[in-house]
Amino acid sequence: MAEQFRRPLLVIAAGGTGGHMFPAQALAEIMLRRGWRVKLSTDARGARYTGGFPHSTEIEQVSSATFARGGALSKLGVPFRIAGGVLSMMRRFRRDRPDVVVGFGGYPSIPALGAAHLMKLPRMIHEQNGVLGRVNEIFAKKVDCVCCGTWPTKLPEGIEGVHTGNPVRMAVQERGGAGYIVPGDYPMSLLVIGGSQGARILSDIVPPAIERLPMEILRHLRVSHQARDEDGERVAEFYHQHGIDADVQPFFTDIPARMSEAQLVISRSGASSVADISVIGRPSILVPYAVAAGDHQTVNAQGLVDAGAAIRMPESKLSVDSMAEAIAAVLGNPEGALQMSRAALSVAKPNAAEHLAVLVEHLAGLGQEQAAEDGQA
Repeated sequence: MAEQFRRPLLVIAAGGTGGHMFPAQALAEIMLRRGWRVKLSTDARGARYTGGFPHSTEIEQVSSATFARGGALSKLGVPFRIAGGVLSMMRRFRRDRPDVVVGFGGYPSIPALGAAHLMKLPRMIHEQNGVLGRVNEIFAKKVDCVCCGTWPTKLPEGIEGVHTGNPVRMAVQERGGAGYIVPGDYPMSLLVIGGSQGARILSDIVPPAIERLPMEILRHLRVSHQARDEDGERVAEFYHQHGIDADVQPFFTDIPARMSEAQLVISRSGASSVADISVIGRPSILVPYAVAAGDHQTVNAQGLVDAGAAIRMPESKLSVDSMAEAIAAVLGNPEGALQMSRAALSVAKPNAAEHLAVLVEHLAGLGQEQAAEDGQA
């Protein structure tokens, strides 16, 4: 009888950065509302971003590893740590069998996806960027569905993707299409974010660029600047010395609120940042991370740039003068800023989480049919 009322279980595997964790959080929120149990499988790095997940999400830390860090000796042990993580996850899955496993990328997603593959559980991956990450590239041919946040996404030959868009957290959805107050002769807000890891180049370039703005803009400006721990003190001191009203923090927990209040956003073009900017609908200056794998941040920005919603500034062409000119071009042109805001909304995918949820439930149904055929139901 207890089995009859068992709630379906979704295991979400993600880790490493906010770029993986924020869309995972968005899916967790909607699946919990749909009556599912949700477990998040991540590592210690990913666990830093779990504070925003609903409290009913079960958090499980797993053993995984990456070839990208550590010395030669450490890298020799990577396959063994990954294999151990997969075996451990298989034991967990036998105790509490998932109905669907969804991977959002990052090495911490390997154990859950590997176990799901070996146990033939319904499984899919979601790629946030326009170029598959290393782990998602490995599993693209080993899952039932490849969901793409950025379109088009470069996929291996023979693989067809489903364009879902990038899910945004509930806090972002609640501010979707928030009314935009055009720049003018009154308090204005500028939000500077460098992705979940911060961005030194923005801390080097943006403060002196703001200081060079015409006084008719500068005197009305309030700045929220996300700077890495090692950069925060000097950035805050620069703003203070030049009389600029600025809040400098290593990580903003209320980015959706700050973004909805901003007249302009300056950001890296990570997939989650681009999705948030699109759904809330704000003009932006995007600076793609130059060494991102496959130059995927340049690809991520393309939709907003093509729509006329964003100014893309490659690091190779970034300078204090060019940034100051771009900021002034937006904040000094109310009509143009309003058009950029509307253009951002035109490319938004606010229902991406719902799209993913439908796919999850579809896979669960197929899995139940297969289990019945195998005599396991």
